Amino acid sequence: MENEQLRTFTEDGREEGVNSRADVHRLGLWHETFHCWVVSIENRLPYLHLQLRSSGKKDFPNLFDITAAGHLLASETIADGVREVKEELGIDVSLDQLLPLGVLKNVIIQEELLDRELSNVFLYVKENEFEGYELQEEEVAGIVKVKFDDFCALCAGSEEEVTAEGFVVQEDGERKTVHRSLTLCDVVPHSRTYFEQVLRAIQEELEGQRVRK
Repeated sequence: MENEQLRTFTEDGREEGVNSRADVHRLGLWHETFHCWVVSIENRLPYLHLQLRSSGKKDFPNLFDITAAGHLLASETIADGVREVKEELGIDVSLDQLLPLGVLKNVIIQEELLDRELSNVFLYVKENEFEGYELQEEEVAGIVKVKFDDFCALCAGSEEEVTAEGFVVQEDGERKTVHRSLTLCDVVPHSRTYFEQVLRAIQEELEGQRVRK
């Protein structure tokens, strides 16, 4: 995986070249990713779905994250990124079923990781809360849902913890129901700007859907 070849860019999106994934993260080069946030509507309330990263992940194991996400290889287009939804979540969707939210900058700076992403962000509105999920166990250990407004408050700092419920996949493959509190310490530390922009875009899209109905 560290030898995967990724296109690199300037901060304003001009393509520069191709580098290995290891070098991209070591040098902090801008590169493309694909993000898909899943939302379900229940009793007219939107719930945001978060994946639980598996314990075997190199970066941020056992933390909650974007519902499905991954890097775009140098040979791939944005449309190819839909594979992440199928691979990680087991949901078979096409690009036409996803709602584009734009290209957002997403930066995570840590001691051994300089992650500067130009993220192609999409929204998928799911009809049934947890039906259809078949998780890629080496990548995703579970899925929880959080009230959308609660997660916005958590990211804004007006709430210190929120309630999440969902399931985790145990070693024998069985699903165990979970009901727990989440704090920002339980979530992958994407930049505050990224969270603000993506949550605003999701809110605008959901409001637009209500108006169109």
